[in-house]
Amino acid sequence: MSEKQQNIVKAVHWTLERDAGGIAWLTLDKAGSGANTLGHDVMAELNEFLAQLEADPARAVVVRSGKSGGFVAGADIKEFTGLENPDQAYELVRMGQSVMDRLEGLPCTTVAMINGFALGGGLELALACDHRVLTDNPKAVLGLPEVKLGIHPGFGGTVRSIRTVGVFAAMDMMLTGRNIRPKQAKRMGLVDQVVPQRHLERAAREMALTPPVRKSASLRDRALNTPAARPVVANILEKQVAKKARREHYPAPYAIIDLWKNFGDRPAEMYEAEARSIAELFCTDTSRNLVRVFLLQDKLKALGGDVKMRFDHVHVVGAGVMGGDIAAWCALRGLTVTLQDRAPEHIAPAIKRARKLFEKKLREPRLVQAAMDRLAPDVNGTGVPRADVVIEAIFENVEAKQALYADLEPRMKPEAVLATNTSSIRLEDLRDALADPDRLIGLHFFNPVAMMPLVEVIHTDTTPSAEIDKGIAFVKRIDRLPLPCKSAPGFVVNRVLMPYMMEAMLIAQDGVALPVIDRAAKAFGMPMGPVELADTVGLDVALNVAKILGDAHGVHVPEALQSMVERKQLGRKTGEGFYRWKDGKAVKPEIKNARAPEDIQDRMILPMVNEAVRVWEDGVVEDLDLLDAGVIFGTGFAPFRGGPINYAKARGLAEIGAALKRLQERYGERFEAAEGWKQLSA
Repeated sequence: MSEKQQNIVKAVHWTLERDAGGIAWLTLDKAGSGANTLGHDVMAELNEFLAQLEADPARAVVVRSGKSGGFVAGADIKEFTGLENPDQAYELVRMGQSVMDRLEGLPCTTVAMINGFALGGGLELALACDHRVLTDNPKAVLGLPEVKLGIHPGFGGTVRSIRTVGVFAAMDMMLTGRNIRPKQAKRMGLVDQVVPQRHLERAAREMALTPPVRKSASLRDRALNTPAARPVVANILEKQVAKKARREHYPAPYAIIDLWKNFGDRPAEMYEAEARSIAELFCTDTSRNLVRVFLLQDKLKALGGDVKMRFDHVHVVGAGVMGGDIAAWCALRGLTVTLQDRAPEHIAPAIKRARKLFEKKLREPRLVQAAMDRLAPDVNGTGVPRADVVIEAIFENVEAKQALYADLEPRMKPEAVLATNTSSIRLEDLRDALADPDRLIGLHFFNPVAMMPLVEVIHTDTTPSAEIDKGIAFVKRIDRLPLPCKSAPGFVVNRVLMPYMMEAMLIAQDGVALPVIDRAAKAFGMPMGPVELADTVGLDVALNVAKILGDAHGVHVPEALQSMVERKQLGRKTGEGFYRWKDGKAVKPEIKNARAPEDIQDRMILPMVNEAVRVWEDGVVEDLDLLDAGVIFGTGFAPFRGGPINYAKARGLAEIGAALKRLQERYGERFEAAEGWKQLSA
């Protein structure tokens, strides 16, 4: 600090420093943690410091982080798992609200100095201050993502966000959980100032000593907040939410709208209602399962040993949709990438798609250009000797892949990772061409690469743990979730997904309309129906994987799929599959008054659940939690159900067994229960 420090009081998590200019610097540096979170002990300690500031007021207070990576990541999620009932949750939330109220009520100017992310409770802490100054670091994000955990802001955020940025901007933040970048935060009034990191402390000081005028609500927002207007606006918001989430599956966004509709002009009552509402949501199955999913994500992120290897250069062979998009994603994440294919004209479409991705994600021209500079066409493969990771993403042909490895291996650095993006071929069938067969691992990405967070890290029984750990480390380096799994046909995701897709086609053969099938899957909670999903993946890809799994695991391949591929009706990429496609969207026929068979959901979903148990039974993934995580992040399996194994346990293993038996008796042996159910029951 540039001013002379005085009266430094340090506790476990917080430090209070008073400088000669009369500013009190309140710094959070949570002990034993890489990021600040607002657990009960942190909030209790803050409460004590606020009491001191009430008794001995400062000229101004600046709240800041002692962590270099960001401000506050939010509440301590692990504390949520210990909540047993709504009364217990209510007490925890009201305590947090009272601390925020105390901060807001200090008799001096308060400034939040935000040096990176401020999410959830972290943004609520900042909103309880009079003013906010934010770094212009492009990695800095603000947001209220609680809805992704099946809850909503609980420390006064539903009130203060609307008061600060208006109804529509605040509702968009809370209902979607999306992150806000610095420039947008300034534009919408979420922060008062955005400055370079090196000027952040000086800007906070100046703001504390010479505070700007606090903006009052606009005339439009005052009009929207009247008792007459709120029900109308709330109805519009509910219709928007209903397009993406059902109330019975995800009650939290509807609860946010209800809070504002009922109490928008009575803040004191809204704080109380917010606490009651979130306390009830905490104890729903949806929230418990979404918190479980969040913790499963952390478990995936924690995998892998201590890998010292740096990943600076990636070489991708195959500039098709998957290879090109893998290359683009790696460049987006800051790596140097060389992309190889037979001729420049095969690489050009991938470069064009990459620019679109960079423009969408980075927005600023200089950042887009920097990403483009990191991605280079490389017809001759000159990048191979420099690469830390070489990823093969050519077509699914064993001989072609083996010939490529024989060419690549002698030119690679000894410590470099050699990986295949094969979607279904066993490593044991690919590695014979290598001088060191155990070097080959699988890095199986999913389409679309920029949206799907999971990467399967495939290994054999003899793959050295060091090679597996390098694969895991690389996946984490590019901000993806690694799922280590043993080499087997279909690995995890495709093996679990394919029976679901194939059964949907068999249901269609029985005369059920395609949109009815998709609607039934979405009613269960799947993000996309299996028919539309098959079209999106590509019917040729689905057929190839289905045949491999048919040979290995007895997956039934419908005749309709084979004949459509022969007619080149491949789905979205050719404009026609099960559906006709226009501008990237499925054109579905209007089906009115069509009733779905009573067992349609079980007929689609239970084959997935049954196959997931077989995956565990076969040792492809040995940890049931990781299996649930892989199926959720790899297939989109209804997150609010917590994964296929969690769903089976919640429904009851005996009931699952009985349902499979009924289906087997009616539709055949493909519904025979896996042997692994007996182990699960035991």
